This record gives sequence, structure tokens and C-alpha cells, in this order.
Amino acid sequence: MRAELERRFFLWMLIAVTLLFGWVLEPFWGAVFWACVLSVIFYPLQQWLLQHFSARRGRMALLTLCCSVLVVVLPLLAIGASFVQEGINFYARLQSGEVDPAKMIDAVKSAFPTAVSTLQGFGIDTDNLRLKLTEFAMGTSKVLAGEMLAIGQNAAGLFLNIALMLYLAFFLLRDGPKLLHLLVEALPLGDEREHLLLAKFAEVTRATVKGNLVVAVVQGTLGGIIFFLLDIPAPILWGVVMTFLSLLPAVGAALVWLPVSLYLYATGQWVPATVLIAYGALVIGLADNILRPLLVGRDTKLPDYVVLFSTLGGISLFGINGFVLGPLVAALFMVFWQIFMTEFSHPPKA
Repeated sequence: MRAELERRFFLWMLIAVTLLFGWVLEPFWGAVFWACVLSVIFYPLQQWLLQHFSARRGRMALLTLCCSVLVVVLPLLAIGASFVQEGINFYARLQSGEVDPAKMIDAVKSAFPTAVSTLQGFGIDTDNLRLKLTEFAMGTSKVLAGEMLAIGQNAAGLFLNIALMLYLAFFLLRDGPKLLHLLVEALPLGDEREHLLLAKFAEVTRATVKGNLVVAVVQGTLGGIIFFLLDIPAPILWGVVMTFLSLLPAVGAALVWLPVSLYLYATGQWVPATVLIAYGALVIGLADNILRPLLVGRDTKLPDYVVLFSTLGGISLFGINGFVLGPLVAALFMVFWQIFMTEFSHPPKA
């Protein structure tokens, strides 16, 4: 009896200490999460280096980490800096009245009176809609500018998190097999199940990060190029916005280029408007329709609709990290049910 009581007390203390440790690390969960993602993505590169070069594992881990910095971290920092500068300039133009959302909306209303009357037929007050959209544009730009200024002022904290991420990623790359062995030993799920779940975690993480980021960067780059060629203000800003919105399957970048093309039509700029809408549908849209199923759905072995809903749900719950966490949770959900149906749904034969 006493032995059972001690066992239960120890298990409760184990849970409490684990939760407390997680609470202590809470300020750095973002750095920890992306260190895990970075190590999972670049682990195959490290294995290739180990096979082709006779060097210590620590040196290969450091070389792999340097490659990840050159390929991922530095380009993202450069894009982020350009985005901050463009965003601040755009907010200044809004404040000065050089860019007036109300005039843009009035121009669209005048150019598409049939659409306005249709909306009024459904009981939608277009004047109130104009006011709300203007307030939304001003409020969003103000918040965005404030956030970007905060990021600039807290640059030390940002670089600290990046440094912690890279520091942890080095040890995950160097000691990955040992850590996985300890994890398999510690979890009471059965070694075969744990290996299956860990393999699925790595598979889905690589697919979602590489696939979604490739699609987002391609769409954002294509959008920024066409905005630059058509002389639309702040092409870098809108290109980065389209990159972030492209993390949303199905809609994504169209939330930017479609309203801009309608505004160009409304202001009589028929040629650039037609070029933009054709380019958006045929080039930017096809990049999503072709690349995303190939890079995300195929590798995760998840249906496209599951990828869509899990990505949207993940982003709504976890923010930017959700585009990885959402599909990951969906994949683990399906793996657990697969194990259940295989091992528990069919009772052993007598």
C-alpha cells in the first residue's frame, strides 16, 4: 500500500515539476519551437555531410547551422528590415493624406454602381461600409507601424531570441540521436508507436515549413515584382504582406492583388488592371495550386482540405507558428487514430 502511494505521489510530483519547467521556459517557447523546426529541416543535410566528410559530429553540426543561417535566417532578417522601412513610409503617407483610403473607396463605388446597388439591395449600407473600411485601414496601418517600431526598439530582444534559437539548434543537431533515444525511453507509449509518431512529426514539420514557406516566398516575390513593374507604391511592403497571406491556403495573396486590380479599374487604368488580374490569376494563383499540393499535401499524406482547415485553425490559435502546428496536430490526430484502429479495434483472436 505504501509503495503504491509513493508511486502515485512521485508521478504527481513529476507532472508538477514538468509543468513548472514548461512555465519557466514560457518566454522562450518561440525560440525553442523554431530551434526544433530548424534542426528537423536541416538534419538530412547534416547526415549527408557526415557521410561524405570525415569530421566530428560537432563540426558538422556547426557547418549545418551556418548553412541554415545563410539560407533562412539572414534572408528573413533582410526582408523583415525592408518590410519595416516600407511600412513606416506607407503609414507616413497615410498620415499626410498622400494615400487616402476614403477617396479610393469612393472611386470604386463610382466605377461599379451596379455592385453598390446590389449591396444596398441586400441591406448593406455602403456609406457605413466606406467609413468602417477607412477606419480599419487607418487603424490597421497605425497598429502595424506601432508594431514595427516596437520591433525596431526591441531589436536586442529579437536578436537574443535568434541567438538562443541558433544555440539550441546546434545542440539538437549535434545530440539529436541521443535526445531521441532518451525521449523514446522516457515516454510510456511503446517504442514502435513512439518511433512512428516521431517520424510523422519530422515528416510533417519538414513538409509544412518547406512547402508553405516556398509557396509563400514564391507568391510574395511574384506579387512584389508585378507591383514594381506596374509602378504601384510600396511594392516590397505589399510583396511581404502577400508572402504572409500566402500562408493561408486557397485565398492568400489574392486578398492584396484583387482589391488593387479593382481600384485600378475604378480609376480608369484599364491596362495595368487587366495585366494585374490576369497575372494574379494565372501566375500567382497557379503557383499556389501547383506547388502547395506537391510540397505540402503529398509529403504530409494529408488531404488538401485537412491541410487547409488545420492551417487556418492553427494560425487562429497559435499565430504565425500555427501554419506548422496546425497540420502537425492534424497529422498526429490521424496517426493516433490509425494506431487505435490497428491495435484496439480488432480484439485478439482466442
